[in-house]
Amino acid sequence: MKIKNSYIIVAYGDSITKGVIYDNEKSKYAFLKENFSYIIENKINGSVYNAGQFGNTIMRGMRKMYNNVIKKSPDIVLIEFGGNDCAYKWDDIAKNPDMDYKPNTNISSFRETLLKMIDILKTNNITPVLMTLPPIDHLKYFKWITRQDSFAEENLLHWLGTKDNLFTFQNTYSEIITEVAKETETVLIDVRTAFLEYSDYSQFLCKDGIHPNIEGQSLIAAVILKFIKENNNFLLQH
Repeated sequence: MKIKNSYIIVAYGDSITKGVIYDNEKSKYAFLKENFSYIIENKINGSVYNAGQFGNTIMRGMRKMYNNVIKKSPDIVLIEFGGNDCAYKWDDIAKNPDMDYKPNTNISSFRETLLKMIDILKTNNITPVLMTLPPIDHLKYFKWITRQDSFAEENLLHWLGTKDNLFTFQNTYSEIITEVAKETETVLIDVRTAFLEYSDYSQFLCKDGIHPNIEGQSLIAAVILKFIKENNNFLLQH
């Protein structure tokens, strides 16, 4: 990467990138201004454009990449997808657990689309940076998707086999991100390991068990800034 006076970074992903948290007092989702991209922007030489969108899957991100990313002429793109891709239509499963269901994006399509996304960015002389997924708290998440309804709980557990599989599903997508990074020699920032270093990593997650809370967003920012300091120190303000 060329040494410049100023850089443009695009943070591209879903609601985690956007900075969506669950507000317990108002009992609804809210936008956290002090999200990880905001924190990073105050530390680097340049600007960070937050292109995260609530509910974003990698397929949707691919379709909108030209307008949301390429047109910004960034130097670097932080890519954070997978949380919505690995999810299922839980309400449908809760009503009828004996049907065959597919995730929002199957694992092969997720991998293939991530490869295409990296290729497009590199072709446009943009540096892609992949991020592993923050882990979910499967117990919190199970309560969230069943709304503590006993009928839904019974049916979802029948389909899942075990609540642990919620963690396993999501971890599989994070592992694909790591594999693709190695395969394509793309920079990888391991957010997941930073969370799992804490025995009670759930302290960094909202009530829903999936969205990082204020502390979780700060932890993501700290991991990214530590990586930049160790590998691309010239990006930081001094």
